[in-house]
Amino acid sequence: MACANAHLGTTNFATTIRMGGRTLVADEPAALGGADAGPAPYDLLLASLGACTAITLRMYAERKQWNLQAVDIDLHHVKVENRSKIERVITLTGDLTEDQRVRLADVAERTPVTLTLKAGADIATRLSDS
Repeated sequence: MACANAHLGTTNFATTIRMGGRTLVADEPAALGGADAGPAPYDLLLASLGACTAITLRMYAERKQWNLQAVDIDLHHVKVENRSKIERVITLTGDLTEDQRVRLADVAERTPVTLTLKAGADIATRLSDS
C-alpha cells in the first residue's frame, strides 16, 4: 500500500510531500503564483506513470532475459474537452526482436499505474477532527 503526506504552509504554493522515508517539494510555476520550487502536480503524475512504465518493462525484460539496455519515456498531458489525455512515447534500446518490442509495448499498457489511470480511482475525502 502506498502512503503519502502533503503539507502546505503559508508559502504559495510550495507543498512538502513525505512518502516512504523521502521528502520532495511540489510547487506551481511563477506564472501561476508559485515559486517553481519543484515539479507541478501534473508533472508528478506524469513522472509516476513514466517511472512505473520503465520499472515494469525492465522487470519483465529481466525475467525473460531479454537484452533491454535502456527505456526512455516521453510523456505529455493535455486536456481535450474536459478530458485528460496522456501521450506516452517509449524508446527501447537494446538488441530486441520486433516480437519482443511489440510484447513490451503490450506490457506497458498494463502497468499498475497505467491501469489505475485508465480505470480511474475512487477518492474518499473527509476532514480530520483536529
